[in-house]
Parts: sequence; structure tokens; C-alpha cells
Amino acid sequence: MITMKRYQAIIPLILALLVSACKESRFLEFPYYDGPVTEDQFWNLNASARGQLNRGYNFLQEGYNRYSGAMLAAGSDEAVNSNLNSDINIFNNGTWSSLRTLDDSYATNYNGLRQVNLFLENAHRANIIPLTDIPRLRAEAFFLRAFFHFELWKRYGGIIIADHVFNQNDNLDLPRNTPEETLAQILKDCDSAAVKLPLSPAQYGAGDKGRATKAAALALKSRALLYAASPLSNASGDIALWQKAAAASKELIDTKAHSLLPKYTDIFNFSTAAYNAEVIFATAANLRNDIETNNAPISYNGALGLTNPTQELVDAYEMKNGLPVTDPQSGYNAADPYKDRDPRLGWSVIYNGSTFKGTQVNTMAGGKDGLGVSVNATKTGYYMRKFLSEAASWNQTTNATVRRPWVIFRYAEILLNYAEAQNEAAGPDATVYDAVNQIRQRAGMPVLPQGLSKDQMRSRIRNERRVELAFEEHRFFDVRRWKTGEKDFAAPVSGMRISTSGTGAVYERFIVAQRVFSDRMYRYPIPQGEINNTTKLVQNPGY
Repeated sequence: MITMKRYQAIIPLILALLVSACKESRFLEFPYYDGPVTEDQFWNLNASARGQLNRGYNFLQEGYNRYSGAMLAAGSDEAVNSNLNSDINIFNNGTWSSLRTLDDSYATNYNGLRQVNLFLENAHRANIIPLTDIPRLRAEAFFLRAFFHFELWKRYGGIIIADHVFNQNDNLDLPRNTPEETLAQILKDCDSAAVKLPLSPAQYGAGDKGRATKAAALALKSRALLYAASPLSNASGDIALWQKAAAASKELIDTKAHSLLPKYTDIFNFSTAAYNAEVIFATAANLRNDIETNNAPISYNGALGLTNPTQELVDAYEMKNGLPVTDPQSGYNAADPYKDRDPRLGWSVIYNGSTFKGTQVNTMAGGKDGLGVSVNATKTGYYMRKFLSEAASWNQTTNATVRRPWVIFRYAEILLNYAEAQNEAAGPDATVYDAVNQIRQRAGMPVLPQGLSKDQMRSRIRNERRVELAFEEHRFFDVRRWKTGEKDFAAPVSGMRISTSGTGAVYERFIVAQRVFSDRMYRYPIPQGEINNTTKLVQNPGY
């Protein structure tokens, strides 16, 4: 039981967190109290009861600036961080340990779980107006509980399931639940959420965008089952798990609640629509320009240019005729390497000659954005383009920023989830082709050739995820669930040096950094402080 004294301590923290983090989201507003509040008074007030649930949303993490400006892409083969001393390199240089953690989601997600469990255990006595909202609000809490458990499960494997509020008098020296038990809890809460939630964000008012929906619960179920069916969690290759994953994705697709936007470039154009038809679930949409200040090329108002795509990522984008750059028939020209490429390359990566904010980018040797020009200059010859808004401004007296969320689920992922799971379950049937081709055709790319084998289709789907979902925190976990880290993440990452020779340009590929990956790195280390506080919590192997 939570005492009155503990509630008095909680309320100022709630206020501080919500006011600082979520001013732009009306549904996250929280009431003001003058003086001590009893537990009964807390739950008797509509705004405070709703606020308890809303606090859970604050523990959703975004990926733009989670690591002091670094993005998770730089912890994979997608990118290099231009700050070579960035902590993100813990993932790349073999120094990752239980005493040196990053992306430490252990405490964050358990704190989120506590907030939603508090709501679930007290909603029955809350004076929520109207009372008919309680089933839907409880469903939101079930979704958030499933999401926080999933974020722990995908990093650590089996974890201590938190399906209730832990109090000081409880036995807190608990062993980890198995991965299978943890997954079962996630799926159970997804199902509980889906029954009572509105289908899509379109059924919420403008002030409630960002709340959980049935589509979000189904999207989480789709992703969780895909992870469960993948080699990291499914060493035996159980086809039934792939079938369940395909069915979960198909269930969401069949609702027709979401669709691909006609243009790939519109997905992240949040200046006009923070929650568009492709966005299934996202964090609060706040006014910000740190995405640009951290990642735009360095000559643009002193931006930091932190996220530098690798040559390996650039190579993954096919030629516009659908052939890989390694195919002799593709038409790839090493002296003009960005010509006639998959349009998503130019929409996701800034390369030499790209235009940003009406000005051409120059990454050539000695160029204003080129290698070695300053300590912040690109280390690979590239800058990230995805997410950056032409409308954002900085280093000015005016505050012309853009309202943007971090997108957690979007419809293109669900199509790719379905294609991957269905291919593993039944081979490359017509529905697999259709799911992948919808994404390719939206980008202006030709459909996949008929007659692909299961292995060939698997390779094409994996590459499609790599280019379509670049920088969205999928590659880091995809490679882990596929168990291809020793091949993909232990290899050197490369860049492109461009110099002049006469009237032409010379393109020279070079190694930027060596990378390290070992078997233990498929899972995160549990922070050593958590291990030290218990006798039954067992560390992941290798840490």
C-alpha cells in the first residue's frame, strides 16, 4: 500500500517531470496542488488520476538525442559519430560492460512500469470523469506496460516481470523470468490493450495525439513476435513462431487503419502533420531544432554534423533499375557513384553535391563540409539527411523550430515484418512480394524479380529494411536478432574521400574505424549496481 507520505513525495516529482518534458502535449498536462495531498484525495481528483497514467508516457524514449547528441545508428554499421570520443563507441570498441553501460534502459523502463501499474491498481477507485473512460485508460496502461516490458526483453532477454506495484515491504530479491514468460506477459498485455483502445490516432482529438491505439498494440505484437521468431530467440528455427509473427502483422494490415504515404519524403515532414497516416505510434510532438543543430553539415550555422552515414550503408542502396551496385549489369559508375540510385539514398543521406536549405553541400577534400575541415567535420564523407527539416533554424534570435515526435511504429515496418515472417514460414509467396513491392514502388523503385528463392528473398527483405528504416533504431537490433553481428558489426566501417584531379573528381573508399563484436554483445549487460543489490538476479553471459 502506498502511504500518504510517499504520495506527498511523488507529486512534486510528477509535476517537475511533466512540466519540463511535455509542455506541448495537452493530454500530458497535470494539475497543480497547494500543500499535502492524501492518497484518497489524489485518486478522487479526475486530473490527478489521469495524470498518473499520463506520467507513464514520459518514460517513452526518443532516439534523436538520447546519447548526448549521438544516435543509436552510430552504434551499428549505419553511421559513425563525428565526435570520436562519444560514449556511443562503447558499442563498437569492446569496452561495453556491466560497469560501463549505455542506452541503459533498465531503470527507465522499470520506472515506467511502476507508473502504469500504480494506475492499473487504483483505477477502480479513481474519480475519473466520465467513468466510461476508465476501460480505455486502463487499456492505454496495458499497452504501455507491454511496451516497457518489450524494451527490456529485446535488450536483456528474460527479465523480472513487473505486473504489479513493488513496495518496500515486498521481497525484491527476485530471479529473472524466462524469455518465454516475459514474451507471454507482453502478448497478454497487448491483447488486453487492443480490446478497448480506439483503432487509430484519427479517433482521438487534436490534444490527445500520441496516445496508445489498437493499431499500436497490434504493431507492438507484430514486432515482439518477429523478434521471438528470429534466430537469437528461436535457435531451433520453429516455423510456428514465424507463422504467429506473420499472423500478427497481417491482423494489423487487414484493419486498414494505416497506410503508406504517397511520398517517402512526407513521412517525417512533421511541420504540417506530426501524426500522419503512416505513423502508428510516436512520442509527444515537441518544438525542437536539436536534430538539425546536432546533425546538419557543419557549414550550416555551426551545426555539429554528428551522425555520419557509412559507405556500407550507402552501398546498400540499389541502382534505380533495382540491381545492387555490385552487379556488373547495374550501370553503377564509380566515378559518378550517386547517379541513378534508389531515391531513398538522397532522401536519407547527404553526399557531395546534395542541397540542404537551398545551399549545396561540399564534402570534397578542403570543402566547407569536407573531411578534416574541423574537429566536427564528417568522418565518412557523408551526413545524415533523414529527419532534418528545411524549416528549422538555429543561432538566431527567433526560435523557428519544428514540432516533431520520435516515431516508434510506422506502417512500412509492419509490411516488412509481415514479408520477413511469411517468407520464413511459407516461402516467397505472392503476399510476400506484394508487401515488399508496396514499399519499393512508393520509393520509385522497380518491383522484385519473380522466382526468388527463400534465401534470396530473405536477403532482399533484410536489405529493404536496412534502407527503408535507416537511422530509425532498427538496424542495431535487427542484426542482433538475426545473429549476424560477427559478420555485420565486427567488420571495419568505411567512408568516401573525394579529391580533384584535373577537371574531374576522384572517389577513394577508405576505412574509418575498426569495429568489435563478440557473442556476448547480442544481449545487454544488466547494470552491475542492480546485480549487487540482489542474490538471485543473474547477469547475462560474458559480462
